[in-house]
Amino acid sequence: MKRIKANLVVIFCLFQVFYGASQTIEISGRVIAPSDMDRIHIINKTKNRFTITNDEGEFRIPAQVNDTILFSAIQYEPKEVVVTPEIIQTKFITVNMSDKINELDEVVVGRILTGDLMSDIENSQVKRQINFYDLGIPGYTGKPIAQSQRRLHEATTGGGIVPLNPILNWISGRTKELKGQIEREKKDMAMNKVISEFSDLLFEIEDLEASKRTQYFYFVTDDPEFLPLSHLQNDLRMFEFLKQKLAQFKERIEED
Repeated sequence: MKRIKANLVVIFCLFQVFYGASQTIEISGRVIAPSDMDRIHIINKTKNRFTITNDEGEFRIPAQVNDTILFSAIQYEPKEVVVTPEIIQTKFITVNMSDKINELDEVVVGRILTGDLMSDIENSQVKRQINFYDLGIPGYTGKPIAQSQRRLHEATTGGGIVPLNPILNWISGRTKELKGQIEREKKDMAMNKVISEFSDLLFEIEDLEASKRTQYFYFVTDDPEFLPLSHLQNDLRMFEFLKQKLAQFKERIEED
């Protein structure tokens, strides 16, 4: 009788272990990195779930045994971790990130520098460019203005009691054209930033032919929600938005 009870206890314990391992639970964790530990991308490739770390490198993400979790950031080497029963039991994981190092072949060009700043400056024969201060004339020291923005400013300003320049440019449609050009430039800048930060993660879980990826990102920028969303600097919302647009893009391709 005692042996039967002992066997039942063992079976019950094993059942609990296997049952717990098959369940999806929320695990906590902490990323340890050489410098910035916030906004590191964490994606459960198996469950298609995504999150980011806070300022302390802490995060939470749903997972179960054998799920593959990817840790990625521009400045660090990507790292994958397979969830083990021990991780599920403790509900915690610690991950160490290492700096991404791009090794280049050693090349020596021109003069060899010593490491002494003043000596190297003289040895390099580098000359400072002449600026407007050297010539004693006023100059602009603020943030550089894009050419399209300068053109729009010129098209919408003018002197006199009745400034003709803005009126003529409005009638001819030049003002509207310049505003549209500035809007396109803003979208292109936001799109390039999104490609740099999210394309690797996005296509890691949602495959798309390389030849269609540029077309997809232009499809994303055409959505009126894209530009305002890019200004929020909310990685989670942007990533969910990109996944939603990718699903729509694939449906459109299938229809075509």
